[in-house]
Amino acid sequence: MKKFKGLIIGGIQNKIFNLILFTVILLVGASTAVFLYHNHMLSDLVSESGAKQQKAIGEVTSEVLDQTITVTLGRSNRMEAMIADGMFDATADRVAQTADYAATILAHPDEYKPQKYAGPVSGREGEWALKVIFAESADASDPDLQKKIGLLANMAESMISMCRTSGMPSIYIALPEGVHMSVSDDDGGWFVNGGVRRYDPRTRGWYQRAAEEGKMVFTDGEYDATSGAYCIECAAPVYGPDGSLCAVIGADMFLSDMQKFMEDYRIDGEYRLLINPSGRAVLAPLEEEFPMDAEERGTDLRESRNELLRETVNNATAARDTGVRLGKLADGKYYYISASDIPTTGWVMISAYTQEVVGQTVQLMQGNNEQIQKESAEVYQHKRDKAINSSLVLMLGIAAVMLIAAILQGRRIVRPLNKMTKHVSELREGNLEFQMEDTYRTGDEVEELAQSFATLTRKIQEYVETVKTVTAEKERIGTELTLATQIQASMLPHIVPAFPDRNDFDVLGSMDPAKEVGGDFYDYFLIDPDHLGVLIADVSGKGVPAALFMMASKIILQSVAMLGGSPAEILTKTNEAICSNNEAQMFVTVWVGILELSTGKLTAANAGHEYPVLKNPDGRFELLKDKHGFVIGGMEGARYREYELQLRPGSKLFLYTDGVPEATSAEKELFGTDRMLEALNEKPDDAPANILKNVRKAVDGFVKEAEQFDDLTMLCLEYYGPEGKKAVRGEADGTREG
Repeated sequence: MKKFKGLIIGGIQNKIFNLILFTVILLVGASTAVFLYHNHMLSDLVSESGAKQQKAIGEVTSEVLDQTITVTLGRSNRMEAMIADGMFDATADRVAQTADYAATILAHPDEYKPQKYAGPVSGREGEWALKVIFAESADASDPDLQKKIGLLANMAESMISMCRTSGMPSIYIALPEGVHMSVSDDDGGWFVNGGVRRYDPRTRGWYQRAAEEGKMVFTDGEYDATSGAYCIECAAPVYGPDGSLCAVIGADMFLSDMQKFMEDYRIDGEYRLLINPSGRAVLAPLEEEFPMDAEERGTDLRESRNELLRETVNNATAARDTGVRLGKLADGKYYYISASDIPTTGWVMISAYTQEVVGQTVQLMQGNNEQIQKESAEVYQHKRDKAINSSLVLMLGIAAVMLIAAILQGRRIVRPLNKMTKHVSELREGNLEFQMEDTYRTGDEVEELAQSFATLTRKIQEYVETVKTVTAEKERIGTELTLATQIQASMLPHIVPAFPDRNDFDVLGSMDPAKEVGGDFYDYFLIDPDHLGVLIADVSGKGVPAALFMMASKIILQSVAMLGGSPAEILTKTNEAICSNNEAQMFVTVWVGILELSTGKLTAANAGHEYPVLKNPDGRFELLKDKHGFVIGGMEGARYREYELQLRPGSKLFLYTDGVPEATSAEKELFGTDRMLEALNEKPDDAPANILKNVRKAVDGFVKEAEQFDDLTMLCLEYYGPEGKKAVRGEADGTREG
């Protein structure tokens, strides 16, 4: 094997090059011939198709466009408005029937026997039933009210049958006494925190409008009390013989059903809006679909800046004929717009078509194009078959020549390689030496490969011994780190519940180190039966040094705290102890607090730590920007100030280290305190254990697969007061809010 100006002569590279060169010459010649033949056919096909398409386009006239605009658009919009009106009218009929039934029962109470009734039942999904929910102010023990509910409970079967046959999600009766009687097939929405929630129908817009106007009404749209879905309510009042309001009957029409109806009958370039009497778009297409200014959505379109949209809505809401108008919308394109009224609600259905859709020329040209393409495809298919047959014969000849050449050349190339492969496969542990043989001395790359194998096996034997030594050392270090992790975890409070015999508070903490061991720690302990010590800290640095410093700091802090000093004294004495022998110049941030359990008074001090988060009863979690002292271990003689907080039964305190707000996503974005507060306030009334889980879930969802760079430590304390946990949270008995 020789080298001449970078070219290897006599080697495998030269042999493969000769074979590929021979193959390329044949393929290029064959491909060129086939290409020239196909190119000639395709040129003829394109010319013929272009002439036919041009002729088809010229046959479309403006008369077709005019007929489509004046007939199809107006008729289509009126028909869909009638269908929408039918949906509203059907709901109104069912509400009216139910109101008549209720009026009959209340007018002739002696002719009906009171029926049993009950509240929502947990886990009863898919089963239609009547459930009764009381407002906070309702007197459920009032005999007259109980009789009235029992009489109206006679309507349960009729209401259930009406919902099943009509597809309505629910129908309900609201009483002026603060009682809500609802029929639906899902009770889940009436439960919160394990108990039935209170509900006052008198605060809802549908009740108030029906009671004030004294007639059947349709709301403009509001959110359903149980499902949270945006819907329209139809409501009608029921009066007694003396003219007093006895009840309000209501039914939901989810706007998702109406939206589906409007979407089912649309095509590309066609849009529909549902406008209420006040000119607001109750239903409208998505912003990226329909060209309406973003600030106009949800406002009175009768004052729209767009002339076409403004005049159409004004004419339609004033019951004037809008006709079919052509003009530009917000995207600068031309649209045809038509409007039709919906008598039952006084609403308006507006349809908008792009000028391209109205002009059906596209459809006509598509039909002609399809025919042209079909004819062209048949011609192309016939000519392509001929080309394929010619190419196939040519390629088979080339393949035969290449196969013969490959067999002859391959035998010479692979014979020593096969033997080398067999030799390598027989190498075993303890016998890794590869021996050179005459078969491998081919004078080309095979000989060089064999020589490399021989050299490699000698090095592998040396590496094996080195790897054995390194592996043993790594296993020892791994075992020690595992033991250190266990020791560190055992030093933190880990019993749940932490104080099972105490019902005046609940506290729980968690620590997830960034490495095997970490520098964060937390603690909570009873200084005496009436004083609870709570602290959380973050040591500078990570890994084993931080873990050792953390253990020393924790022991000193707890020891000083148990001597009975105030938070400021605890931090001052701890700083003196650590600064006296801190050659590593490490420091720790600390927040420490002492809670007087009998009064709820919390005395706290902060040594450079994160702001605590406080939640008052019936409030939300908010940052408490307290005054910071200098970090522990950072400077001798530092003094710390303390402050007081008054916790009330139901108050919660959330403490954390900087690993929470500084958790970083793959895009290098910080989690931040705002996201932390959102996670805390998602379910602010949860127990401390769930509070910690909610925040950790939010952090994990934010950082996803990104590596954890810092320890993540949290602590949550809930104060119940001397009366205990049950006095704050209540009991879920079906009649009291859980």
